[in-house]
Amino acid sequence: MFAVLKTGGKQYTVRAGDILRVEKLAAEAGQKVQFNEILVLGGDSLTVGAPLVDGAAVQAEVIEQIKDKKVINYVKRRRKHSSQRTRGHRQQLTLLRVTEILASGADKSGVSAAIGTAAARRAAHNAAPAAQAEAPAKPKRTAKKAVAEAQE
Repeated sequence: MFAVLKTGGKQYTVRAGDILRVEKLAAEAGQKVQFNEILVLGGDSLTVGAPLVDGAAVQAEVIEQIKDKKVINYVKRRRKHSSQRTRGHRQQLTLLRVTEILASGADKSGVSAAIGTAAARRAAHNAAPAAQAEAPAKPKRTAKKAVAEAQE
């Protein structure tokens, strides 16, 4: 059985036992994650989603967080001899081992969904204002209120 999953803006064809390098996910080594955006399921019969296959998922175990090879962009201008610049970039990746492909029942599996780091930052940012609203008033203000009430 194989599946085509979508994560990090890319699509991957996977089978159980495959090792996969995807864009960085918010998960630690040893943690199990589940990909819910499944486009195609194959095996005895082919199931194509419109756009996704309902109830299907791919479960994987995080092996480690790694960095890709360094990509070098070399800029050289023809007539200005002293204008050479090297810029490098190492993409952060997550190394995964696909453990299971579920054709149905993904919502009842109990495994956390795979979330990219950008999505995790957005979720934390959106949850922060709610936490600030529940925070108690500043100590100086409560002290001033207590003094004002005592004088009355």
